[in-house]
Amino acid sequence: MDIKPPYGYQEIVPLTKQHRVVTPERGKLPQVFRSITALPLSFTEFAVACRDYPIAFIGGEKGPFVAMAVLGLENQQNLFVAPDGGWDAAVYLPAYVRRYPFCMTRVTVDGREQPERVACVEKRALSDKGEALYGAKGEPLPAWEERRKLLFEYEADLVRSEEMCRELAQLGLLETFTMQAVPNQGAPLALSGLYRVSEAMR
Repeated sequence: MDIKPPYGYQEIVPLTKQHRVVTPERGKLPQVFRSITALPLSFTEFAVACRDYPIAFIGGEKGPFVAMAVLGLENQQNLFVAPDGGWDAAVYLPAYVRRYPFCMTRVTVDGREQPERVACVEKRALSDKGEALYGAKGEPLPAWEERRKLLFEYEADLVRSEEMCRELAQLGLLETFTMQAVPNQGAPLALSGLYRVSEAMR
């Protein structure tokens, strides 16, 4: 069985009822997201995320494409990290960050991708000092119920985002462009290899 971690995660393992998990402190941003340049967006996030972030599509010339919120123009740069180590409170916090250290992932068995997705957790978040997710009788505890709801709803919404990207690509509506910024000090910055909906089609 082969389990591949999502973008930004290190090593993940299937979640069990026996696991105790160390979750991020409220208002604190996991280290992994402090130096990440872009994050995947789900379908229903577009309306709110576009107010705070440039949105671009990333992928090969023929896809598959992924919709991403761009967080910086330099390698390992996230311009939305606040001085206190949290996410800038004035902007939308993507669900990709809010679900951490949990995720859903596809599993490959003997080289074949399985249709079911598995709830997983970042391995380094497991600890005997962590929070229990299930009670003694195997029932989900309230803290996990809330996170599980976010996890499954977000995963279903990611599928809708994938379908949208696939449709845009099939209709030939995506074009390459270079994102540029001219700071008050220093040299201009540019990020290439991105796609957007063709201006001619808008």
